[in-house]
Amino acid sequence: MKQLVLDIGLPVGPTLANFGVGANVDVVAHLDSWLQGGAADVPTYLWGESGSGKSHLLQAVAHELHNQGARLGWLDASVHGERVFDQGWSAILLDDVHLYNAAQQHQAFNWLINAQTLRCPVLAAGQWAPVALPLRDDVRTRLGWGHVFALQPLDELGQRQVLRQSAVDRGLVLGDEVLDYMLTRFSRDLGHLMELLNGIDQYALQTQRAITIPLIKSMMDNA
Repeated sequence: MKQLVLDIGLPVGPTLANFGVGANVDVVAHLDSWLQGGAADVPTYLWGESGSGKSHLLQAVAHELHNQGARLGWLDASVHGERVFDQGWSAILLDDVHLYNAAQQHQAFNWLINAQTLRCPVLAAGQWAPVALPLRDDVRTRLGWGHVFALQPLDELGQRQVLRQSAVDRGLVLGDEVLDYMLTRFSRDLGHLMELLNGIDQYALQTQRAITIPLIKSMMDNA
């Protein structure tokens, strides 16, 4: 069956609603409560392998806080240069903490100390459990003394559902054969699959072609 490119929709940013929940129902419920001011007296730390959705959840929370008019502190491994803790922040979010260099660890420690003193909610994420993080002891222990959740990656059915829904949100149709090809020929890391979908969307729009396996092959040949 021929797949057609429908009306082009804008990509939807990360939200709790479009997170592929799978076995992580308790995590999403906790973050819903966290956003309402509950369960925020101690840090919340999310950990899991690449593609498990850590950054999606942090970005979703940041998006919701911005929608509420809140100001927040954000730190990930790509952010360089010292930023002083702002007492006007409603929360601090620390992503990919396992990649922090010495300066970023110093800044994270300063933020965590201020957050504890001022009762500012903290949400952080990394690839490993707190005890296994390659960080200085005072940062690692502070990340692990609150709520800690291990994210469970989606199974193949869950990945199919997320990819299909993301395509629908963009005004695209992904046939079963295209999904089969994506899941057998590329990394099963959901983050990589979403990047692949972004590329397919852009390439289909540029070439004015339907989304088929030959289109994907052409895109990869021209990458």
